[in-house]
Amino acid sequence: MELLGKTNIDFIGMRKISFIISGILSIIGILGIIAIGRGTANMGIDFSGGTAMQIRFAQPITTQVVRDALSKGGVKEVELQEITGGKQILLKMHKASGKTADNVQEILKQGVAGNPFTVESSTEIGPSIGEKLKKDTLIAVALSLLGIIIYIAWRFDFKFGVGAVVATMHDVLAIIAVFYVMHKEVNILLITAVLTIAGYSLTDTVVVFDRIRENMHKSLKDPMITIFNRSINEVLSRTIITSVTTFLAASSLLFFGGEVIHDFAFALVVGVVVATYSSVFVASPIVAIWEKSPVEAPKAA
Repeated sequence: MELLGKTNIDFIGMRKISFIISGILSIIGILGIIAIGRGTANMGIDFSGGTAMQIRFAQPITTQVVRDALSKGGVKEVELQEITGGKQILLKMHKASGKTADNVQEILKQGVAGNPFTVESSTEIGPSIGEKLKKDTLIAVALSLLGIIIYIAWRFDFKFGVGAVVATMHDVLAIIAVFYVMHKEVNILLITAVLTIAGYSLTDTVVVFDRIRENMHKSLKDPMITIFNRSINEVLSRTIITSVTTFLAASSLLFFGGEVIHDFAFALVVGVVVATYSSVFVASPIVAIWEKSPVEAPKAA
């Protein structure tokens, strides 16, 4: 399906504007990572330690009623979130003692005695485990980026590998920047979304790079920027169709997937947009600027 037909957009010529936008996003993302490392961001219990409980009541109930009952029982530092339907409450506390969940159940049995409930899920994570998860997460992201540069350098060229890694790092920083500015919770689901988008961004970038490599061998005398622009325009319809399809799937999770995976789906939606942008306006311009001279003819086998 050819959505746009033949286009002739000077994508590489827009690099100054795109680099300014990407630079701002990256700086905010770096500030977000610093805040995460210092523990001053909105850290989820996965990294800070604590207790999370999902409770279903027999009758609809408000977060204020639950908060009042917990406050009377001595539990004041608690985050409550009403899940769609009015009968489910998501409860989070950033302190875990090993018996926190049991204490909460006893308090609620007395505080809302007329509305029986069941605990659908309960998780308690100690601070030391949270620190280990944070450390393992950073290692996982670093290894994934290293794997990307090795793969792209082997399949294409070292310059292409650097361009792909910069674009992937840009996508990671952009997602963290959005979450940091919106003060959304940083948890394991966010890291899952970040790694997912890193893979998606790589796939999108490889498609563009593959067409560039093909045209480099066909047009041996054309300037590098001309080859890059032509290649991006040739795969533009494919890029847009793939991105819109993925965007619709991620949006369905965002609007219909429920509160538990809301932030995860939101990160996917933001990531799809950013990854599509970076494959065109970040990865390709970096390689094009790096090598502006015409490509030498490939050696005979």
